[in-house]
Amino acid sequence: MHFANLIWALNVAEVMAHPGTAADTLTQITEFAIEIGMVPVPVHREQNGYVLNAWVVPLLNAAQSLVTNGVSTPEDVDRTYMIVNRGAPRGPMGTLDVIGMKTAYDVFAYWGEHHDDQQMLANAAYLKENFLDQGKLGLQSGHGYYSYPEPSYADPDFLSAPQISSASDIAARAMLT
Repeated sequence: MHFANLIWALNVAEVMAHPGTAADTLTQITEFAIEIGMVPVPVHREQNGYVLNAWVVPLLNAAQSLVTNGVSTPEDVDRTYMIVNRGAPRGPMGTLDVIGMKTAYDVFAYWGEHHDDQQMLANAAYLKENFLDQGKLGLQSGHGYYSYPEPSYADPDFLSAPQISSASDIAARAMLT
């Protein structure tokens, strides 16, 4: 069984067997998940990362690549994500804070090496230099891409259209450098 971070709010419990798992064991695990208020999600066959991490790792890697490569700011990555996914409580960079920079670093470094993925390795190096080496672990330490307990993405105005007077400043940030 695999839980998401913040299980009290994200109540998913992925249930996955391997060839030696007894049917009764799966039933008991699924019953336990339901008893503790989880939504059991059956994984039909063994999958590295279950369902959740199989899609969230590529999403977070893509978002981190935008920041690592200077394409966008963490806030603008999250703002874009949250606007097109209305109701999402945070974007990918905020999610990295929740997961924790050490875990994100370990995942990016491992899979970067495993697949000889230079971008993923660059993302791991970025997290190490800008966060881990500075003791910024994300939500756990109160500092990551955002400062906690009141991250800017939680501000009601985070997704609001800006004032017209800020147009030239926003346009200037879009100029190629």
